[in-house]
Amino acid sequence: MSARSHYDDTGRENKPSDRNTPLERTAPTDVEAPVKRRREQLSDEVAGHLRVAIMSGTLRPGTFVRLDETAARLGVSITPVREALRTLRGEGLVQLEPNRGHVVAPFTRDDIADIFWLQGAIAAELASTAAVRAGEADIDELDRLTDALDAAVQGGDVDTIALAEFNFHRAFNRSTNRMKLAWFLLNAARYLPPHIYASDPQWGVEAVANHRQLVAAMRRRDVAEVVRLTRSQFDDGARRLTSLLDELGLWT
Repeated sequence: MSARSHYDDTGRENKPSDRNTPLERTAPTDVEAPVKRRREQLSDEVAGHLRVAIMSGTLRPGTFVRLDETAARLGVSITPVREALRTLRGEGLVQLEPNRGHVVAPFTRDDIADIFWLQGAIAAELASTAAVRAGEADIDELDRLTDALDAAVQGGDVDTIALAEFNFHRAFNRSTNRMKLAWFLLNAARYLPPHIYASDPQWGVEAVANHRQLVAAMRRRDVAEVVRLTRSQFDDGARRLTSLLDELGLWT
């Protein structure tokens, strides 16, 4: 799963104490609630896995997503896969063909542009607030998280890089204290396949440079520069993903 699967929709880390223990699952009273929560968590994780596979071109338009095959590959039962596909149908990423099953829906360059436009618009609004509202301790934390991203990029582990990048943006968004807007951005960012970027050494170097400039601009309280640097991340992300999907010949 992606780095985001370690966090809930508010950006709160899912610590071991948040997960259902065997005792909770076998308790003689009120067992339905924890079981339901676990099933919903599995469904969300499966949906996230399939969403990234679709957006990265691993699952191409026209490909059928088989319940049993997907469940076996991910090591889950059919139920969370079925629920995940229902979620993806609501997002327009898959379609249900009668008597045949779920198939990956076609999408276009405009779809990619729209997704990144939405993310960039929300992120720019958050950035304008962060530049004014973030305290010195917040900025120091962003500086530390940039160092962590730099170390991860030099180490070359894709999962570590993706998580370090997520941690930076989570701290940045939290510094605004506009958690509803940050929640909308988190949901829009579900369509990003983070490991595509994290596996690109050039992206890693440029991301670190961008974050260092961003932190410096925040220390100066340069609102316009903070917004510009934030938007540039999403513009770059759109270009990279569009270029990858171009190479894969994915467009309809």
